[in-house]
Amino acid sequence: MKDWFDSLDIRERQFVSIGAVVVLIALIYGLGWAPFDKKHTALKSDVAQWERSLAELRPLRAMAANGGQARSTSIAGSQQSPIIIVDQTLRSRGLDRYRKRSQPTTSNGIRVEFENVAFDELVLWLGDLSDQYAMQVLVGSFSVGSQLTPGRVNASLTLERDL
Repeated sequence: MKDWFDSLDIRERQFVSIGAVVVLIALIYGLGWAPFDKKHTALKSDVAQWERSLAELRPLRAMAANGGQARSTSIAGSQQSPIIIVDQTLRSRGLDRYRKRSQPTTSNGIRVEFENVAFDELVLWLGDLSDQYAMQVLVGSFSVGSQLTPGRVNASLTLERDL
């Protein structure tokens, strides 16, 4: 092969030499660099996917942390009677005007009746009671409220606080 190369003209040697360098660079890229780059891209994609997964899990971690705080809050709020808790939370949500009546059932329970209350707001209020005071719905009944405004219900709820 060396004899063949030496027998070429100067221009042909330059052409063959440049071709050999181009082929060598292509081989190094194709067999060496491209697989590493492909693996790097795959790892980068995996890291991005893990970061998205962690971002989706962060609210759950916060909810779990709030669950621990809800227990300590409920212990602090356990000094108040359910009727006071219900009254304060209804006023804070602006739902007290829809309350028809409320009466204690036990030392830790209360029955509350609503008339023509917005269902969405009622559910948010129940979430507040659960998160902040560990009060849960034991029994509930709902009926359609005003026919003129959709989303309104009449409700009768029996709530009890976990101690």
